[in-house]
Amino acid sequence: MSRRRQDRKRRGVLGWAWRLLLLLALWLVGVASYIVWVGERDQAAPADVIIVLGAAAYDKNPSPVFKERIRHGIDLYQRGLAKQLIFTGGFGNGARFSESQVARSYALKRGVPPQAILIETESRTTRQNLQQAAALMKAHKFKRALIVSDPLHMARALRLAREMGIDALGSSTPTSRFRSFETRKRFLLQEVYFFHRDLFLESR
Repeated sequence: MSRRRQDRKRRGVLGWAWRLLLLLALWLVGVASYIVWVGERDQAAPADVIIVLGAAAYDKNPSPVFKERIRHGIDLYQRGLAKQLIFTGGFGNGARFSESQVARSYALKRGVPPQAILIETESRTTRQNLQQAAALMKAHKFKRALIVSDPLHMARALRLAREMGIDALGSSTPTSRFRSFETRKRFLLQEVYFFHRDLFLESR
């Protein structure tokens, strides 16, 4: 093969490689944009129940991230959008209280009646949060749920909820604790990864 043909072949391979990289970059930007768009869209509307997804708790106190979720769930309840709250989240390593127990205590102190609160104490992941919530919904014959989480978490939460047969709407926390550019970037990259991981798992 002549030198000229070798150079032409090499340029062709490099050209295809650059095209593939460009398509990959456009795909990733599209996925990230979708995640941001879903998180910024508030679907708050009447539902049978409000599901607050768990986050870290420090003994009796919710973490700043979890507190924002609980507060938003309480606000939606007080606005009359649902008559029931489900707090999710199990026990962290060595924890005395589950995340949902911490959330329940926080809500009771802010005037939510105990009969309006359901909890589960088994889950450790978003998927498990929603599996446990779906079981509670089935037991109480609830049909539609309003899901509360952080904006960048909402796309995955809604997809998982619908995968489990929940008629779900999303209402993200209006005041996320992930405020700095660095924390938001890290959270968004994490959610882009989970988006593709879940696609792979579903295809198996």
